[in-house]
Amino acid sequence: MWNPINRRAFLGRYAGALGGLALADLLSGTTTAAHADNSSPVGQAKAVICLFQHGGPSQMDLFDAKPELTRHAGKPYPGELEVHFHEQKGNLLASPFEFQPAGQCGMPLAEILPHTARVADELTLVRSMTTESVDHEAALRLIHNGKIMPDRPVMGSWVVYALGTENRDLPAYVVLSDPGGLPVDGIRNWQSGWLPALYQGTPFRAKGSPVLHLTTPEGVTAAARRGEMSFLEALNRAHLARHPGYTELEARIANFETAARMQTAVPEILDLTRETEATRQMYGLDNPTTAEYGARCLLARRLVEQGVRYVQVFMSGQPWDTHAKNADNLRGLCARTDQPSAALVQDLKQRGLLDSTIVLWTGEFGRLPISQKADGRDHNRHAFSLWLAGGGFKRGYVHGATDDFGYKSITDVVNVHDLHATILAALGLDHARLTFPHDGRADSLTDHEVTKARVIHELLA
Repeated sequence: MWNPINRRAFLGRYAGALGGLALADLLSGTTTAAHADNSSPVGQAKAVICLFQHGGPSQMDLFDAKPELTRHAGKPYPGELEVHFHEQKGNLLASPFEFQPAGQCGMPLAEILPHTARVADELTLVRSMTTESVDHEAALRLIHNGKIMPDRPVMGSWVVYALGTENRDLPAYVVLSDPGGLPVDGIRNWQSGWLPALYQGTPFRAKGSPVLHLTTPEGVTAAARRGEMSFLEALNRAHLARHPGYTELEARIANFETAARMQTAVPEILDLTRETEATRQMYGLDNPTTAEYGARCLLARRLVEQGVRYVQVFMSGQPWDTHAKNADNLRGLCARTDQPSAALVQDLKQRGLLDSTIVLWTGEFGRLPISQKADGRDHNRHAFSLWLAGGGFKRGYVHGATDDFGYKSITDVVNVHDLHATILAALGLDHARLTFPHDGRADSLTDHEVTKARVIHELLA
């Protein structure tokens, strides 16, 4: 016999404790700070935009000038190196790019980042990052979900689980995928793992139908579509009543409800013709080189403006993996991404959104100071650079340092767990208390009892 169950009833039965409260908040359009710790920094950020650079951007060619590397170019590295491809070990490789001080803060940046240089006074540049693996997939999992193992919740899922949504008409976590294809490690980059499936990222497309299967099929009337969805909802809720706590089904029901509202909201939000010509040019939409990436950065701003909590912009494959033709590839990549990335920071600031939005520009690891295949660089887990802007991070600030050749972070070192803890703190969340039951324990993004993750207060204003 069919046993109907209403929305409040299945939320009340949900066994996830705080996760159930967060789920109820997410579905009702309210937010929660249940995990905030009064002893942690009171974060002012409400949203995150992550510009993820798959492959491992070369720190000494972009953000970390090394005169000694230039001075000793062509000579053997004077020490021990961890080399990923041992048969390809070469001598020290100088950066072909000049560095110039940028902004009033004087932040040294490579000449191939002229637009980033114009927003240097808004950036926190971290030059002393480290990670745990030189394998792409393992390093990607670590920077997204806190461990090198797969099938764990990514940071975006944790943020949405903790804070909920500000707009019931849109997913709280949106992924702006590359039309060229998936990044390395595919959908694991935005999965919810063992958090309820509702918290996984929802891919949007910048061209064509923004969300697959959202549009009503041709020839189906609005009344017929409503009838189909009502019948499907009844079936799903009956099944849920027989299997309470089935998070995939809970997410499916919630997503159908969101999808119905998205049919009206999404086309309007993704309509870039509503932007001024000056804004479109600022993001490089008038230039074939920058237009595609620029459109997705602009969409990220529009989504955050409408209350989306977490947005990620990904690239196809792993384009920053410069094992060969390092200089040529970096020129091309910066030509594609530099202007849109800087425009996002500038645009958020002029609209009064930067203080409440964290922009994170990062890859999964860095590169070695020696040559590979004559003009490339191998993977390096001991040092890489990234930058953050807005959301309570210091403006015009450079943190940490590497050795003379850029191989190893040696001063004010920041590991990935520390980065996660600090971003959560900027959002008003205590990484040690943001937990969810899994395998008999309260698990978390940072797993601080194991990793000893700490908030890097020096990065926060």
